[in-house]
Amino acid sequence: MIGVTTSILQDKRIKRKDGTYAVKLRITYNRIQKYYPINVHLSEDEWKNIFADPQNKSSKKKLLYFNEVENRALEIIRHLHPFSFNAFERKFNHNAKKNLDVQKFMQEYIEKLNNEGRVGTAESYDSASKSFQTYIETKNRRKLRFWDITQEWLEDYEKWMIEQKKSYTTIGIYLRSLRTIINLAIKEELMESNDYPFGKHKYQIPSGKNIKKALQISDVGKIVKYVPVSPNEERARDLWLFSYLCNGANVKDIAKLKYQDINDKRIYFVRAKTERSTKQQRQNISVVLVPEISKIIKKWGRKPVEAEAYIFEIISENDTPQQVLMKVRQATKTINKYMKRISDALELPVKVTTYTARHSFATVLKRSGAPTEFISESLGHKDLKTTENYLDSFEDDVKETYQKKLLDF
Repeated sequence: MIGVTTSILQDKRIKRKDGTYAVKLRITYNRIQKYYPINVHLSEDEWKNIFADPQNKSSKKKLLYFNEVENRALEIIRHLHPFSFNAFERKFNHNAKKNLDVQKFMQEYIEKLNNEGRVGTAESYDSASKSFQTYIETKNRRKLRFWDITQEWLEDYEKWMIEQKKSYTTIGIYLRSLRTIINLAIKEELMESNDYPFGKHKYQIPSGKNIKKALQISDVGKIVKYVPVSPNEERARDLWLFSYLCNGANVKDIAKLKYQDINDKRIYFVRAKTERSTKQQRQNISVVLVPEISKIIKKWGRKPVEAEAYIFEIISENDTPQQVLMKVRQATKTINKYMKRISDALELPVKVTTYTARHSFATVLKRSGAPTEFISESLGHKDLKTTENYLDSFEDDVKETYQKKLLDF
């Protein structure tokens, strides 16, 4: 519209504690000027460097962003008849898209996870968010923008985390969370796909150097034959064996099992880790109900038997997602505590945990001659899809043959 002008400038009227000034959009109309923050803060030198070296990669990104902001403002002005500052402000601020603030975007996603009952995942994202905040504060910054996240930024963050004595496993968990956030941001047009910093020839997320330890079948036999010294120890041992015999089911999977999941001499369940995935990606597990599994259910299962009842009473019907998370964590901690005592008493070469049950399930079957298609070495924290897809594709008699090998000691 004639008579309305726009410009992007550094507002030096107020200096922030970190020595930076806000970069703002200025609108001029009828000799009246109004300033609109675009959530960018730069020092005087940083501002000068953008224009001193516009071909620099960082300068290009900032200039591109400034251009996008100004073009958006011009597009709004073009459709305002007549122009007014109030009308412009409503349009300009309506789709500000969280002003490209990564932390705010992450917090909204964390809130969404909590509302869906995915409390554990929400906690993991929150830890990642706090780590990113601590890192940028070491750079005297308070906010993280999507255009800040480059290959160089990610490499510097990884280096900083290593200096803080953090493991590659932790670094990987946090950066996979950030990668998910960036993918969502691109989908919502908060970030250009060309600026995606992950992938081949870009930044690659490190994987933890996980030393996979599994029990020999003879060691499993020692655990089965072990005479517990208390009912608590006996229950922990039996739940560990239940996990081992049930395709290495984790504690949350075991906690969520109901009597109605037992049908036609088999146990059916969906892995908790994939239950919110699409139908094609959900991992449906079936386990042959061998006598040893039935004995554990009969010994520790809830009485009376009711279809809708949780078998092992680790959790209850009215638990909130937060309560489920805490109870599953406590059950895991308890099992691991007693399994450590048992493994020490038996002088086993491996620290026995609930994870050991899962890895031992895979390794024992592989060493027993089960084909790779039936059970793969990928059971762990990376990719479990292949194994569980093939488990459900074999005939019952074949599955039962291999399952019996789990107790062939």
